[in-house]
Amino acid sequence: MLNAVLSAERNLQPGSSSAFSASTKTEPSAMHDIVRIPGSRIVEIAKIAFVTPDVDFLCFGESDQPSPEVARDAVLGAIDAGITKYVDVRGVPALRQALAASLTRLHTNPVAEDRIQVTASGMAALNVALSATVRAGERVLVHTPAWPNAGNVARLRGATVSVLPLTPEPDGRFRLDLDRLAALLPGTRAFLLNSPNNPTGWTASRAELAAILTLCREHGTWLISDEVYSRLVYDGSAAAPSLLDVASPEDRVIVCNSFSKSWIMTGWRLGWMVLPAGSRESISELVEITHSSVAPFIQQAGIAALADTATPDRFLRFCAEGRRMVGEALAGENGIRYAAPDAAFYAFIGIEGLADSFTLARRLLLEHKVAVAPGVAFGEGGEGHLRVCFAQSPERLGRALERLRAGLRNDPR
Repeated sequence: MLNAVLSAERNLQPGSSSAFSASTKTEPSAMHDIVRIPGSRIVEIAKIAFVTPDVDFLCFGESDQPSPEVARDAVLGAIDAGITKYVDVRGVPALRQALAASLTRLHTNPVAEDRIQVTASGMAALNVALSATVRAGERVLVHTPAWPNAGNVARLRGATVSVLPLTPEPDGRFRLDLDRLAALLPGTRAFLLNSPNNPTGWTASRAELAAILTLCREHGTWLISDEVYSRLVYDGSAAAPSLLDVASPEDRVIVCNSFSKSWIMTGWRLGWMVLPAGSRESISELVEITHSSVAPFIQQAGIAALADTATPDRFLRFCAEGRRMVGEALAGENGIRYAAPDAAFYAFIGIEGLADSFTLARRLLLEHKVAVAPGVAFGEGGEGHLRVCFAQSPERLGRALERLRAGLRNDPR
């Protein structure tokens, strides 16, 4: 069935290998102008932090822990063995097979190897997914607060980006309003879902994912899911609920993931996609013209990381300790609205009366030597908050939290 859909949607002009879009609109060249993309307020803070001495750096989504030794050994061994040539653009077979086996163990429905596409990072996976499904003038729906890069990829493609704010709860948690989602989906080409969510830690339940999928099916909307934090969940589950638990291989669903977070491999730039059945050959052509293929020695590191089942479990326990420390540090603080996240490794801290989170983040950096991400960086639903990455060693995190508390207590607002 999906093959027929894909065939009907192809826009095969001379020299084109684009799958999935029925649109014949031509993108104006102005749509490719990088100045159309809003700058990152996180990067603005980071640029100041890089040149400021003695700063506790908590504004990026990155741990201070090293990557797993098995991955480092694998990449060095691969380079020594001369595994440095071009490889299959779909990803080396051993990595595709290992990913399929791992995902099948973690989720309800089996994932076939022929649905796996290896990419150069989770961001590359999102870029390819949007390239495959969205054309200029079409509408993409994102929820906020959310990592801004995904929505900016859609903007760069000339799409119109609509926003669904997550609903804040009085206790500092968030939820996705399914009725508001249903009202926004008509005419929407793709919905970008991020669960577990960066920055809030909000995590959709399996029932919520099933309801989201049903709504997207009703409206013919592509569902592109960023599940990069799926293994960092604090309820004792092996993984957070996933669309891989509820969707069929024929659904218009693309799941994007990465080694960056659970395997502490942020700088390695290795990710993957789980695609609709029968679509990988078309998608691999998009990967070919996006970044060709992933370095083969990096893929060997991915194979080794997947075999290292201890690292994700150990890192989860490490993050849980940081989560506990943040909760203790913020307990009893006046004007603070905070709930421990269900997943991921961020504290998203609501601050009473805060209308300019960037200015506060800058003040905390310059006056108190702690770099945190301003909530406004995550869209309109994030203003009034600060994001703190707690995936840090206890000594470093403890010092940073003391600086943060001092800065918040002294902030005039």
